[in-house]
Amino acid sequence: MDRRDALRLLATGAALQLAPRNLLTVLREARTRLATPVALRTLNPHQDATVKAVAELILPKTDTPGATDVGASEFIDLMLTEWYDEQDRNRFLNGLSEVDQRTKDLFGKNFVEALPDQQAEILAWLGEKMTAEADAMGTGRQRRGSSQGSSASFYPMLRRLTLTAYYTSEAGATEELHFQVIPDSHAGCATIPPPKGGAEN
Repeated sequence: MDRRDALRLLATGAALQLAPRNLLTVLREARTRLATPVALRTLNPHQDATVKAVAELILPKTDTPGATDVGASEFIDLMLTEWYDEQDRNRFLNGLSEVDQRTKDLFGKNFVEALPDQQAEILAWLGEKMTAEADAMGTGRQRRGSSQGSSASFYPMLRRLTLTAYYTSEAGATEELHFQVIPDSHAGCATIPPPKGGAEN
């Protein structure tokens, strides 16, 4: 499986359906790349801060790591840059702008500057909007359109990417899903050389 296929699975959330052994194989390169900090390529600093704030509301830190702890926004920036096409990337970025505009209309400030209960109100609005759009479009919407789905709302994209980022991280896979890391290859009956200076038994 090449890097493009791995990123496609991650972007669509399909990697979450794979068996743990296959999942680890798919994620190896993407997670290796995320381990090395890089500059944002699609999100600007304000958009990144907004993604972090929303993602943390979706998966807050409790006795287990939250979305920010596992680098969800960095993962999302990678997916937007490496896999999403221009149309879906713009839909995502326009959605972030809409979140800020909605927050300004209601509370006179950007989402990241809003109080926690104000942010929770915006998140509830996003959830209601997502549900209404899903009901209007019907269950067949995922069988056509782009690989990310054809919902008019960016929020399902953000939720899917946040959950994928979390549950494919080491913390999410081991602490939440309780995956047991099993080596993806076995050498079988390997010949062990005799110790140096000694005779073989």
